[in-house]
Amino acid sequence: MTAKPLRVLVADDSVLLREGLVRVLVEAGHEVVASLPDAEQLLAELDTLAPDLVVIDVRMPPTFRDEGVRAAIEARRRMPRLGILLLSQYVEVAYAQELLSSGTGGVGYLLKDRVASLAELEDAIGRIASGGTVLDPEVVAQLIGRRHDPLERLTPREREVLTHMAEGRTNSAIASALVVGTGAVEKNVTSIFQKLGLDDSGSDHRRVLAVLTWLQR
Repeated sequence: MTAKPLRVLVADDSVLLREGLVRVLVEAGHEVVASLPDAEQLLAELDTLAPDLVVIDVRMPPTFRDEGVRAAIEARRRMPRLGILLLSQYVEVAYAQELLSSGTGGVGYLLKDRVASLAELEDAIGRIASGGTVLDPEVVAQLIGRRHDPLERLTPREREVLTHMAEGRTNSAIASALVVGTGAVEKNVTSIFQKLGLDDSGSDHRRVLAVLTWLQR
């Protein structure tokens, strides 16, 4: 669970998905301040509703291209502390990178199938609410799958750690997932940054952004 209930604004053109999200969010203890069918209404009501978090589809009416992403970026411009969770039916890496490029945390990108699980959704919301970054494992897998060369120098364990890093997990969370000590994870992270030629900024969001930027170049 997150530290406190959040005011959540949901925007998706699918009535069934919207209602499903509302039910899951309410069951998790959050307040859904509105459930809207398009990005235009979201932006029109944003200031009045003052949500803590926006959950929005990537592709929205009228063109079903990137209206959701554009609305999310504009919403963050108006409310810098606003949490953003983008949803998509497909892996669209460019959209994830565009939202992350702001250089601040409190953002997430998940495939819609992932939100069918209350535990998955609540974990994502909790990390976003605390200023973290959440990336769907499928997005991370596609990014890492595109790269060769220096990635080939990583050990199997380092590749596992890199995957968790790119999903936005802290060293302690990675240690728990891999059932190893935090010290072992820290050593792997240091080795990964050295092999990829990246500086560890000390910020979970910025290190995720650094990894993604390197993987995409």
